[in-house]
Amino acid sequence: MVIFLVMILVFAGSTQYFSRKAAKAQSKAAKEAAWSPAGFAPLRRCVRNPSPQTNDVTVEVFQVLELPVSIHEASLTKNDRGFYLLKLSLANSSELKLIGLRYSLAIIDSRNQVQALVNRTEGFTLPGYDMKTLTFKSPIKFKQKDGERLLLMIEQVVSHESIWEVVKAKDALEAYARGDYSVTPTVLRVANQVDARPEEGVIYRLRRN
Repeated sequence: MVIFLVMILVFAGSTQYFSRKAAKAQSKAAKEAAWSPAGFAPLRRCVRNPSPQTNDVTVEVFQVLELPVSIHEASLTKNDRGFYLLKLSLANSSELKLIGLRYSLAIIDSRNQVQALVNRTEGFTLPGYDMKTLTFKSPIKFKQKDGERLLLMIEQVVSHESIWEVVKAKDALEAYARGDYSVTPTVLRVANQVDARPEEGVIYRLRRN
């Protein structure tokens, strides 16, 4: 009987010893995992999603208030071939449907010197009092350098009935680039004799007495 009690005490002591040893081993393993690179995985650090990269280049706009169209946003977007395309958000402030415009895109360096990049005429359709975002398909070859910015100015707007032309557009653009905002461009409006729609014929019916 005494021997049986002694065996029970020895077995209980061994169990407590191995239990304490296992607990110490688990505690040590947990501390090592907390400082190991793998230990950071369960923490799930919150990181902001990176902003999507874009190849668009912002274009500054010189608004001509007397024109029937205004630009709300302008940028150059890169196509698959590595060229840039002009993207404009336009608003028509007249009741006439606009069918085209001519714009001038210039580069301004850090010394506010102006260098012409492109001067083009583009066709489109914009109903009266409407808004639209357009991307013109004419490619623009451009490589931006440090300190340079782009400046866009509309020089001409065309409808079937009228043509709006900015007078001395180059002088106004250069003054704006230098920071002289006192030069306000004037706009000359003339009748469009080329794109005018043919007048509808009037048919007179003779009344027999």
